[in-house]
Amino acid sequence: MTRSVCTLATVAAVSLLAGCYHYTVVSGAPEAAQKIDLPWQKSWVLGLVPPDTIKSQQTCPQGIAKFETKHSFLNGLVGSLTYNIFTPIHPTVTCASGPVAR
Repeated sequence: MTRSVCTLATVAAVSLLAGCYHYTVVSGAPEAAQKIDLPWQKSWVLGLVPPDTIKSQQTCPQGIAKFETKHSFLNGLVGSLTYNIFTPIHPTVTCASGPVAR
């Protein structure tokens, strides 16, 4: 009986701790159709060792309109299974179609 309770508590803890987060940075420039979508960027030790720099200059010559980072359920699950040593993230860069409106 105690083993099944311990297993249930572990599953509940992993489900709760593997939550999702999402943040967005908007530059104010109009959005274009081009996007850079990188679903499994490698981040280590809870983000203390960040993923590689996203080189957007060639894809987005007008600049960046929006930058989003998501931490999906699967990203969180992988992070919790590796004791947050490997913590993947999902960044998306939306290119700008022109300069920032003033």
